[in-house]
Amino acid sequence: MNRKQSAVALMVLGALALVSSAAIAAETKSPPAVGQKAPDFALQTPGGQRVELSKELAERPVVLVVLRGWPGYQCPLCTRQVGEFVARAADLEKAGARVVLVYPGPADKLKEHAEEFASGKGMPAGFRFVTDPDYAFTNQYGLRWEKKAETAYPSTFVIDRDGTVRFAKVSKSHGDRASVDEVLKTLAK
Repeated sequence: MNRKQSAVALMVLGALALVSSAAIAAETKSPPAVGQKAPDFALQTPGGQRVELSKELAERPVVLVVLRGWPGYQCPLCTRQVGEFVARAADLEKAGARVVLVYPGPADKLKEHAEEFASGKGMPAGFRFVTDPDYAFTNQYGLRWEKKAETAYPSTFVIDRDGTVRFAKVSKSHGDRASVDEVLKTLAK
């Protein structure tokens, strides 16, 4: 191979590497879809308890609700959605599910904001409320809402004990959240 051919080969290999990197990045930036395995994660409650998806799934299916966290205020639609899930805790427990609520945001003051959000909501025993400092989980799940004053796309997933996503609803707006009835219907299948 002469010098010119070597240079061309290097350029082609470099371009392939960029395309491969872009394809991998695109894959990791997409939220898990129905039928796919949910990526495992480990997050902490504001009190410091570690919550791992794989350990929760060892006991029961998981309803994973990703909130907007702290976009400069406590999201009223997140508050309403969590209130609906808390009010139907007995139905979710009867369906055999654990609910994991993820509260994302910048690490600075995230614990304080999360505690303020959870205050007075009376989280039932079957619920886990965790924080996502600096969006590690949010990015892993492809849910980062890269817009001023935004944090994560509000999303709900039902994940079966094998780790497979059975329901996925990702809202690209503040509204259009998954309802408890949608989740219960999926859990009944």
